[in-house]
Amino acid sequence: MALKKGIKQLLDEAAQRIKVVSTDEGKALLEDQNTVFIDLRDVRELERDGTIPGAYHAPRGMLEFWVDPESPYHKDVFSSGKNLVLYCQSAWRSALATATLVDMGLENVSHLEGGFSAWKEAGGPIAAREKKS
Repeated sequence: MALKKGIKQLLDEAAQRIKVVSTDEGKALLEDQNTVFIDLRDVRELERDGTIPGAYHAPRGMLEFWVDPESPYHKDVFSSGKNLVLYCQSAWRSALATATLVDMGLENVSHLEGGFSAWKEAGGPIAAREKKS
């Protein structure tokens, strides 16, 4: 099957038009009341590996629905005017998600370079996520 665009091309194109936050910048933003980290990972990843303290969990599959104020699933965090820093495990889902939110018209959105794995490697704080029964 021949694709018009593969994942590498999609990621390269997204990288050209989105803002990136380094792990060091991210650590500095943890105390910023005007910044919200958005964890796009699956709930099983959060339960297994933890999350950035204070991060808002928004599963990647629901993101566009949660962002759009016209959607019955809209979440206020996305219309709060705060700076949003998206992340996933390896920064692939978050790069594509950030590009999508830019396409939707959000200007206050970026993604965490290297994702949660880079955050852990850089010694970023991690909060445990309780497994829900």
